[in-house]
Amino acid sequence: MKTPRRRARELAVQALYQSELNSTAAPEVAKNIQDLPEFEKADTELFSKLFIGTHSRKAEYMDLIRPLIDRDEKDLSPIERAVLLMACHELSAMPETPYPVIINEAIEVTKTFGGTDGHKFVNGILDKLAARLRPNDPKRS
Repeated sequence: MKTPRRRARELAVQALYQSELNSTAAPEVAKNIQDLPEFEKADTELFSKLFIGTHSRKAEYMDLIRPLIDRDEKDLSPIERAVLLMACHELSAMPETPYPVIINEAIEVTKTFGGTDGHKFVNGILDKLAARLRPNDPKRS
Protein backbone atom coordinates (compact mmCIF):
# COMPACT_ATOMS: atom_id res chain seq x y z
CA MET A 1 0.00 0.00 0.00
CA LYS A 2 1.38 3.38 -1.03
CA THR A 3 1.58 6.17 1.49
CA PRO A 4 0.17 9.62 0.68
CA ARG A 5 3.75 10.94 0.61
CA ARG A 6 4.84 8.29 -1.94
CA ARG A 7 1.81 9.14 -4.09
CA ALA A 8 2.74 12.84 -3.89
CA ARG A 9 6.26 12.06 -5.08
CA GLU A 10 4.99 9.89 -7.91
CA LEU A 11 2.56 12.59 -9.02
CA ALA A 12 5.27 15.25 -8.80
CA VAL A 13 7.49 13.14 -11.08
CA GLN A 14 4.57 12.70 -13.49
CA ALA A 15 3.98 16.46 -13.46
CA LEU A 16 7.67 17.24 -14.08
CA TYR A 17 7.73 14.67 -16.87
CA GLN A 18 4.59 16.11 -18.46
CA SER A 19 5.89 19.66 -18.16
CA GLU A 20 9.22 18.73 -19.72
CA LEU A 21 7.91 16.69 -22.63
CA ASN A 22 5.00 18.95 -23.54
CA SER A 23 6.55 22.32 -22.63
CA THR A 24 3.38 22.97 -20.64
CA ALA A 25 3.17 25.74 -18.05
CA ALA A 26 3.35 24.62 -14.42
CA PRO A 27 -0.18 25.77 -13.42
CA GLU A 28 -1.75 23.83 -16.28
CA VAL A 29 0.26 20.70 -15.47
CA ALA A 30 -0.61 20.98 -11.77
CA LYS A 31 -4.30 21.23 -12.64
CA ASN A 32 -4.07 18.18 -14.92
CA ILE A 33 -2.45 16.16 -12.14
CA GLN A 34 -4.92 17.40 -9.52
CA ASP A 35 -7.75 16.18 -11.74
CA LEU A 36 -6.47 12.58 -11.59
CA PRO A 37 -8.48 10.26 -9.33
CA GLU A 38 -5.36 9.16 -7.39
CA PHE A 39 -4.63 12.76 -6.39
CA GLU A 40 -7.20 12.42 -3.59
CA LYS A 41 -4.98 9.81 -1.92
CA ALA A 42 -1.81 11.94 -2.14
CA ASP A 43 -0.30 14.39 0.32
CA THR A 44 -1.38 17.46 -1.62
CA GLU A 45 0.83 19.86 0.30
CA LEU A 46 3.91 17.76 -0.40
CA PHE A 47 2.95 17.47 -4.08
CA SER A 48 2.75 21.26 -4.37
CA LYS A 49 6.06 21.81 -2.59
CA LEU A 50 7.80 19.23 -4.73
CA PHE A 51 6.38 20.14 -8.10
CA ILE A 52 6.36 23.93 -7.84
CA GLY A 53 9.69 24.06 -5.99
CA THR A 54 11.42 21.73 -8.42
CA HIS A 55 9.88 23.29 -11.50
CA SER A 56 10.89 26.81 -10.48
CA ARG A 57 14.52 25.85 -9.80
CA LYS A 58 15.15 23.05 -12.31
CA ALA A 59 17.96 24.89 -14.15
CA GLU A 60 19.77 25.49 -10.86
CA TYR A 61 19.29 21.85 -9.85
CA MET A 62 20.57 20.57 -13.19
CA ASP A 63 23.72 22.62 -12.60
CA LEU A 64 24.21 20.61 -9.39
CA ILE A 65 23.41 17.26 -11.00
CA ARG A 66 25.24 17.66 -14.31
CA PRO A 67 28.81 17.18 -12.95
CA LEU A 68 27.76 13.94 -11.28
CA ILE A 69 26.33 12.14 -14.31
CA ASP A 70 28.46 9.92 -16.51
CA ARG A 71 26.63 10.72 -19.73
CA ASP A 72 25.45 13.71 -21.65
CA GLU A 73 22.44 15.36 -20.06
CA LYS A 74 20.38 14.83 -23.21
CA ASP A 75 20.88 11.07 -22.79
CA LEU A 76 19.09 11.01 -19.42
CA SER A 77 15.69 9.40 -19.59
CA PRO A 78 12.93 11.92 -18.83
CA ILE A 79 11.96 9.86 -15.77
CA GLU A 80 15.50 9.76 -14.38
CA ARG A 81 15.78 13.49 -14.95
CA ALA A 82 12.46 14.22 -13.21
CA VAL A 83 13.33 12.00 -10.23
CA LEU A 84 16.81 13.49 -9.87
CA LEU A 85 15.44 17.03 -10.03
CA MET A 86 12.72 16.29 -7.48
CA ALA A 87 15.16 14.60 -5.09
CA CYS A 88 17.61 17.48 -5.51
CA HIS A 89 14.83 19.86 -4.46
CA GLU A 90 14.02 17.76 -1.41
CA LEU A 91 17.70 17.57 -0.44
CA SER A 92 18.12 21.33 -0.93
CA ALA A 93 14.91 22.80 0.39
CA MET A 94 13.40 20.26 2.77
CA PRO A 95 15.92 19.56 5.55
CA GLU A 96 13.16 18.10 7.73
CA THR A 97 13.17 14.98 5.52
CA PRO A 98 16.18 12.74 6.25
CA TYR A 99 18.31 12.24 3.16
CA PRO A 100 18.14 8.40 3.32
CA VAL A 101 14.35 8.71 3.07
CA ILE A 102 14.66 11.03 0.07
CA ILE A 103 17.04 8.64 -1.69
CA ASN A 104 14.92 5.57 -0.93
CA GLU A 105 11.75 7.27 -2.15
CA ALA A 106 13.52 8.39 -5.34
CA ILE A 107 14.68 4.82 -5.95
CA GLU A 108 11.16 3.46 -5.45
CA VAL A 109 9.61 6.05 -7.78
CA THR A 110 12.25 5.24 -10.39
CA LYS A 111 11.47 1.53 -10.06
CA THR A 112 7.80 2.35 -10.67
CA PHE A 113 8.24 4.55 -13.74
CA GLY A 114 11.79 4.11 -14.99
CA GLY A 115 13.78 1.61 -16.97
CA THR A 116 15.12 -1.69 -15.67
CA ASP A 117 18.28 -0.40 -14.01
CA GLY A 118 17.39 3.28 -13.77
CA HIS A 119 17.07 3.06 -10.00
CA LYS A 120 20.74 2.05 -9.69
CA PHE A 121 21.81 5.10 -11.66
CA VAL A 122 19.56 7.39 -9.59
CA ASN A 123 20.87 5.88 -6.35
CA GLY A 124 24.50 6.51 -7.32
CA ILE A 125 23.88 10.12 -8.31
CA LEU A 126 21.80 10.90 -5.22
CA ASP A 127 24.40 9.41 -2.86
CA LYS A 128 26.96 11.84 -4.28
CA LEU A 129 24.49 14.73 -4.31
CA ALA A 130 23.46 14.12 -0.70
CA ALA A 131 27.12 14.21 0.38
CA ARG A 132 27.46 17.63 -1.24
CA LEU A 133 24.15 19.15 -0.21
CA ARG A 134 23.97 17.69 3.29
CA PRO A 135 27.58 17.29 4.44
CA ASN A 136 26.67 17.64 8.12
CA ASP A 137 23.88 15.05 8.14
CA PRO A 138 24.65 11.81 10.01
CA LYS A 139 26.02 9.20 7.65
CA ARG A 140 24.13 6.01 6.84
CA SER A 141 25.55 2.86 8.34
